[in-house]
Amino acid sequence: MFGSWYKLGMDATMLAFESQQVIGMRLIKIAAGGAVGRAEAQRMVTEKVVAAGEAALMVASGASTAKVIAGYRRKVRANARRLSKG
Repeated sequence: MFGSWYKLGMDATMLAFESQQVIGMRLIKIAAGGAVGRAEAQRMVTEKVVAAGEAALMVASGASTAKVIAGYRRKVRANARRLSKG
């Protein structure tokens, strides 16, 4: 019974930690300025709008909270990998 709640809590916690990592790496790129900083800022805004729309569609179609969090975590991990490469 508590296993699913525990997993949801851990996934939400990991999403928070992973998001903070991505925020830090993005801030460094944006603070550096130039074309790279502008491109990252634009990408960030675009990704957030798309991710919010996808989450809204998932909720509207009856997806669980766990599935919504899993979707966000996939996107955040992909950004962490991309940003850590350079």
